[in-house]
Amino acid sequence: MVGMAVDGGCGDNGDWEGRWNHVKKFLEQCGPFTHPDFEPGTQPLDFLLNSCKVLVIGAGGLGCELLKNLALSGFRQIHVVDMDTIDVSNLNRKFLFRPKDIGRPKAEVAAEFLNTRIPNCVVVPHYKKIQDLDESFYRQFHIIVCGLDSIVARRWINGMLNSLLNYKDGVLDPSSIIPLIDGGTEGFKGNARVIIPGLTACIECTLELYPPQVNFPMCTIALMSRLPEHCIEYVRIMQWPKEQPFGEGVPVDGDDPEHIQWIFEKSLERAAQFNIKGLTYRLTQGVVKRIIPAVASTNAVFAAICATEVFKIATSAYMPMNNYLVFNDVDGLYTYTFEAERRRTIWLAANFIKR
Repeated sequence: MVGMAVDGGCGDNGDWEGRWNHVKKFLEQCGPFTHPDFEPGTQPLDFLLNSCKVLVIGAGGLGCELLKNLALSGFRQIHVVDMDTIDVSNLNRKFLFRPKDIGRPKAEVAAEFLNTRIPNCVVVPHYKKIQDLDESFYRQFHIIVCGLDSIVARRWINGMLNSLLNYKDGVLDPSSIIPLIDGGTEGFKGNARVIIPGLTACIECTLELYPPQVNFPMCTIALMSRLPEHCIEYVRIMQWPKEQPFGEGVPVDGDDPEHIQWIFEKSLERAAQFNIKGLTYRLTQGVVKRIIPAVASTNAVFAAICATEVFKIATSAYMPMNNYLVFNDVDGLYTYTFEAERRRTIWLAANFIKR
């Protein structure tokens, strides 16, 4: 994080002289990439500092980077939603968390860190599922940005924002549009997109672009285990319901160390039967929780991309990305931006239901 001024030039509101010079360079003058209709001045920065409300969904590796970038770019009214608590495995890349925070809600710890570190920044945490919040909650935001690893959650928030659209005589009311910026990473790969509900391709339009979730055939799991993952899935799917180690009807909780430990030990027993090597507690947790591999540098790249798109839309200073970017630095560096097209059948169905 950038250093904070600690002496001289700091007013009562925490905005010392020159604090926002890095932002003013983009908002108080024109350049070769500014929007043709953009009028430079003090109004965009005033909107950022005093009015713009942004919702960040997810306080994981990507979410922590997003929160930091937005707070240091002048966004002061930020809400963050996350349903998870902090695990020791989070500490290697989620820099807003410390060992003392293990077991606490990610959203609450992230908010405390930023509110303490960045003057006048107000981050409001929500330790719950996005599905637990209603239309009135989402309607208050100017922009929503996601750092999720769940396709189901992406589809839900996409549906929510589309349900908020208003049509008058078949014409979309622009005031009902809440832009959605979505980022995702997996190892050294990632993607980012800008979704303008009702106008551009949305999550449902591009479902085929998501990698299929890894599933193993039941016959392989039950009869011919060949990989450590097969042993773990066997215990999770077949032994857990049969033995009910923590009581009748208690489901597997991937965040409960006792549950993971039980599955790990039973998986080791099965792995020994088939002479399978390489089964670890960490792998067990990864399979049970469907953990996607994360690389801190990739998260930083895509948080920067997503935060830039939030800045563009909030200030109208630059044209937003149109509308889908892919990135891969496994072998060399490859990035490509293209326009994903809307599926008319989805638009027609949504428009019909709304009317």
